Amino acid sequence: MNYGILLLTFISVNLDFFFMLLFLVKKYPLREVMAGYLAGNLILLSLSYLIGRVLTVFLPEWLLGLLGFLPIYLALKKDDDSDQIKQHHSAAISVLITYLSVCTGCNLSIFLPILVSESLMHFIETIIFIAILTIIAVWLIKLTSKVPIVSSIMAKHGEKIMKFCYIAIGLYVFWDSGLVTHLLAFF
Repeated sequence: MNYGILLLTFISVNLDFFFMLLFLVKKYPLREVMAGYLAGNLILLSLSYLIGRVLTVFLPEWLLGLLGFLPIYLALKKDDDSDQIKQHHSAAISVLITYLSVCTGCNLSIFLPILVSESLMHFIETIIFIAILTIIAVWLIKLTSKVPIVSSIMAKHGEKIMKFCYIAIGLYVFWDSGLVTHLLAFF
């Protein structure tokens, strides 16, 4: 399991949601924000892993490397996400629904290629690692939500940083899956 890639993936797929977290940690209790965000991450990671397991039954691993086009596509496509926060029954449910509405497509597109060839043990390690990163992210967002320069930098350069990360992850999936090696064998 490549924890560096997992860290990069976590940051890149959640970079836009970090903006949302700046508002959510001011609006809701920290514990509720953490619970909703953690639940959202665990749901999307589990879906990515399960879809990946199904695909590996039918397709060779090197061919699944084509899934690396998903994060690259996300980096190059025009954004039209809506950043609306809606109130629901509880703060944790509000955060969960907000997270799923904002991040489902990106998370599935990015984590699916990363988790497609991982064993159950590596998936469990990934869940634990991402859960820890989620908790740390909420705490850091809470601490930095009061620093104006953080919001300014994220607003100015966040989109470019996120796109760079998506492309790097897509290229990593091409390489890690064996797709590049398989294609080079033709030459």
